[in-house]
Amino acid sequence: MLSTLRARAAVVPTRIVDAGFALLCYVLMAISVGAHTETQPLSLLLIAVATLPLIWRRRWPLPVTAVCGVGTVSLTLLDRLGDLPYSQLVATYTLAAFSGPLARLLGVAGTVIGIGVSFIGHQEKLVQLPIVALLFIGAYALGTATRARHDRIALLEERNRRHAEEREAAAARERERIARDMHDILAHSISLIAVQAEAGPVLVRADPARAERVFDTIGETARETLTQLRRTLGILRGEAGSRAPQPDLDGLAALAERAREAGLAVAVEERGDKRPLPPELGLAAYRVVQESLTNVVRHARAKRVWIRLDWAPDQLGVEVRDDGRGPGGAKPGGGHGIMGMHERVGAVGGALRTGPGPGGAGFQVTATLPASLDKDQVRG
Repeated sequence: MLSTLRARAAVVPTRIVDAGFALLCYVLMAISVGAHTETQPLSLLLIAVATLPLIWRRRWPLPVTAVCGVGTVSLTLLDRLGDLPYSQLVATYTLAAFSGPLARLLGVAGTVIGIGVSFIGHQEKLVQLPIVALLFIGAYALGTATRARHDRIALLEERNRRHAEEREAAAARERERIARDMHDILAHSISLIAVQAEAGPVLVRADPARAERVFDTIGETARETLTQLRRTLGILRGEAGSRAPQPDLDGLAALAERAREAGLAVAVEERGDKRPLPPELGLAAYRVVQESLTNVVRHARAKRVWIRLDWAPDQLGVEVRDDGRGPGGAKPGGGHGIMGMHERVGAVGGALRTGPGPGGAGFQVTATLPASLDKDQVRG
């Protein structure tokens, strides 16, 4: 609505409007002077001084008020003003509407002085002083009301702009969160499916019973992946019931078991007193372990993986370490998962470190998460 009003107002340039005001004031004052005294070139010149600066009234309110005042007072002292100081009333309105506090103060002081000077030697006109004062007070009050309206409009526009930026930022965070979830779900599941599918033909001949379990695991992993994808896509569509509970560390045993079925020897160790975590922290810890196992399956050529949870009073430590090729063995393009882990952990106020394992062997991921979560700290 505000933009529509501004667009309509912008149809006619303000300079043309101001030029129209200046011309109108010139004509009215020329008629007034002509009716009051004999019009002379000096009168027309002073009228021009008192009116034409109104063309620039919005850009330089105080100088325009001063110049118009000089012309108006000169006409008054020469007894050629006539009825009303039209241009000075417009200038006073402009001063109140478009000037800062200091300019308004100087302008009001100059106007009061100008009115006082205009009545010097014209005691017979003192009866008009209250009317003139009321006219200038009214012009200034109208300008003040205009300034207040402009300030309100500017405040609303700024508020709307901030709200729009906040909505865009929230939408971007939600897109990033969903992208991380999609990556974690697909990368982990497809990596396990690929490894097990590659081993399937060999196991069919060497160990049919184990091959059957592998194919069952592939089907179970695929179904679970489809369920999580439907849930994520349902959130995008705004479907009711799509925001089911997210994975947390209660699913750590299942993650480890699927990694074992993919051929890894996985050891899980917990230290300290386990306690419930807020959903955001539980999900972040789960995704760190999931993505770390995904990277081990895809890149590390490891045989063993160690997962350790350190429960401290004020934080939770999550460590995943393997005996694989280490950082130098990762394939090009494999950094999106690590970047996603950094973003996910940072979003809940934690920290993530990645690098070689002890003694430079293998690869290690260490996440430090807070024990509790202030909702204001969640960034995505």
